[in-house]
Amino acid sequence: MLNEVKGGLIVSCQALPNEPLHSSFIMSKMALAAKQGGAKGIRANSEVDIIAIKKEVDLPVIGIVKRDYDDSSVFITATCKEIDELLASGCEMIAMDATHRTRPENLLLSDLVNYVREKNPSIQLMADIATLEDAIQSEKLGFDCISTTLHGYTEETSGEKLYHDDFEFLKQVLQHVNIPVIAEGNVMTPDMYKRCMELGAHSSVVGGAITRPKDITQLFVNQVQG
Repeated sequence: MLNEVKGGLIVSCQALPNEPLHSSFIMSKMALAAKQGGAKGIRANSEVDIIAIKKEVDLPVIGIVKRDYDDSSVFITATCKEIDELLASGCEMIAMDATHRTRPENLLLSDLVNYVREKNPSIQLMADIATLEDAIQSEKLGFDCISTTLHGYTEETSGEKLYHDDFEFLKQVLQHVNIPVIAEGNVMTPDMYKRCMELGAHSSVVGGAITRPKDITQLFVNQVQG
């Protein structure tokens, strides 16, 4: 998958149960629109959505399962249960929270990596990280690539933005790891996507700016109403 998406755009096609477009059928059509627009890959949430998307398009898919747990703030592919669902979905890559936060049931991140490698050695692994330390540790654990997905979304990095100071965080990650780095997180415009690629990102994931019409509408409305 990494070869297929190199230098290209990955579109995140996700809608949670509380969002208007929550539907595997709708997400499959979002993926089709993304493909027709030139996307090289798809990021999707849940086994059922991924299966529907893969029936609709032949693009490689980064799979995640978002699920809340009472004993942890980790919610992206947090346990072996989510891993099993993704292995059954046929996705080409599995992304998981690779922050240093305590996981449900006190699982270790290394345990999950080993679990995937034992179950399906051919599937690639993406580390969703929030800090530079997360990125360095993820490379040591054997992840195939790193994504800046959670920068700004953890207790430690709350409020920080990937694009702050000309994508300074992305630059730091690129300087300190040797595996591919995929830019993700509030990449809202074509110019921002282009800048990520100029800085050396392997590819970039764009979600809300393309596949969340409610949020896009609010941006327009708020611009006038203030």
